[in-house]
Amino acid sequence: MTDLAWALLAATLVIAALDWVAKAIGSKPMEYVFKPLTMVALIGVALALDPSDAGARAAFVVALVFGMAGDVFLMLPDDKRWFVFGLASFLVGHLAYVVGLVLLGLSVGALVVGLVVVLVAMAVIGRRIVAAVRSGDEPALAAPVSVYMGVISVMVVGAFGTTLPVAIGGSLLFFASDACIGWSRFVRPHAWMELFIIVTYHLGQIGLVLALTA
Repeated sequence: MTDLAWALLAATLVIAALDWVAKAIGSKPMEYVFKPLTMVALIGVALALDPSDAGARAAFVVALVFGMAGDVFLMLPDDKRWFVFGLASFLVGHLAYVVGLVLLGLSVGALVVGLVVVLVAMAVIGRRIVAAVRSGDEPALAAPVSVYMGVISVMVVGAFGTTLPVAIGGSLLFFASDACIGWSRFVRPHAWMELFIIVTYHLGQIGLVLALTA
């Protein structure tokens, strides 16, 4: 990590914390500023650090840019169109992460472990979410939600494959965040989920970026 990368990481954490406060107190104006700004700072971290693989960094930057776009879409007024756009943006971001994780190098044994973890998570949580989508008010979203869950699962498996703790932890936090989004929208909302979603999302993205230096 370069000095600039450390400084930008500190800035990322401060801005992210302000976004968490915004979510906790229900301040939309603050959220509109600090949520995308967190990703801008994190993109700066990815560009400033000294990566183990330059190609992986490029792929991760693409993932972060699409993640920021997804953030913006999901902040817009609750509308199925914006939700789908956000879903598509994050899907592309996960595909970019998969490319970057492959470039970091994968272990077959670790991939198998990741696959087992994902299959269990999908059986316990993913199945419930998809079933709720199909039986709810927005059954047309069942297909895109299923595809998205498949892609983020591949990303998690890829993170396990790197054997890097920060990548594995980051991917699991990202998965937990998205699982809670799906659960709160389609199964049953809980008040605590709103803050949990944003905290795990930011920490997950940070963990994945730090994998570039591991």
